[in-house]
Amino acid sequence: MNTISSVVETKYWHELDDGRVQCDVCPRACKLKEGQQGLCFVRECRDHQIVLTSYGRSSGFCIDPIEKKPLNHFLPGTPVLSFGTAGCNLACKFCQNWDISKSREIDTLADAASPELLASVAKQLNCRSIAFTYNDPVIFHEYAIDVAQACHENNIKAVAVSAGYVCEAPREEFYQYMDAANIDLKAFTERFYHRVTGSHLAPVLETLTYLKHETDVWFEITNLVIPGENDSVNEFEEMTQWIVENLGPDVPIHFSAFHPDWKMREKGSTDLETLIKAREIALKNGIRYAYTGNVHHEAGDTTFCHQCGEKLIVRDWYELKLWNLSSEGKCLSCGESCAGVFEEKPGSWGAKRQAVHLGKV
Repeated sequence: MNTISSVVETKYWHELDDGRVQCDVCPRACKLKEGQQGLCFVRECRDHQIVLTSYGRSSGFCIDPIEKKPLNHFLPGTPVLSFGTAGCNLACKFCQNWDISKSREIDTLADAASPELLASVAKQLNCRSIAFTYNDPVIFHEYAIDVAQACHENNIKAVAVSAGYVCEAPREEFYQYMDAANIDLKAFTERFYHRVTGSHLAPVLETLTYLKHETDVWFEITNLVIPGENDSVNEFEEMTQWIVENLGPDVPIHFSAFHPDWKMREKGSTDLETLIKAREIALKNGIRYAYTGNVHHEAGDTTFCHQCGEKLIVRDWYELKLWNLSSEGKCLSCGESCAGVFEEKPGSWGAKRQAVHLGKV
């Protein structure tokens, strides 16, 4: 068992005139009295400053296919060591990981691991990357950065799976250390963000434009499609048009099926036809790489060359069935480049998922 302290000082906060301290990591701007925790649960006011109380603690570790993050254009076929902590800075009524992200119990954080140990384990298990996922790494900013730095020393990439709800200064520092990200664009209306997630749309769009124009981070977008909430043709049109106009045509988007969970159990699952329609709209509006997720749909799992239409990568769920890219990431049929981060050969991890117990590695 590691003996690292789970409580560390942070720097994104300031004192208020009324004696409270404001957390400046995310736009929620929690204003806390001594001993109070932010909505995220893991950032707390102690001794008139904000501390992180979950440093080095995790809700568990697992090796996943990188496509499960989902990232289809970042080191395809390779294994990624995934982990999260407890808490979240959003309040999504549909949360699919609510047992972790909504946890208020420190016992959820059963596993302890220093950044150096995590990097060592990822290397021993031949993982090409490590992913901060299950809950949002924005709230464990300091730990995620330290882990990313330790991984880079071992030639292991860092991946952030995030809702993108973060303030400017911590965002800039955080993404200096990330190699790839998947940003969850939950909807394209302020009404949805405010009513269903307890947050706002504008900061997420700012994160997306920042990643595209101010960093070299490879990123993809996920849109979880919820029946009756964010599944209108007009919303798909507006969202995909905004993406092309502000981010360009090469940012992949994943339209994923919703399954009833947490506080939205009365909703039905997303039907395949809706996801196909969303994908068709994205392609029509100029997005080159549009996918369907959480469903079995061959066309929606396949990467096509935007120039000649040939199949570049065929997937069966998370299994790679065909690879039609050169070592430089170009279409073997017409020579056009496919946007992404590719190695000379794809990985062969496949669809398997493997739980990891650090004490046994």
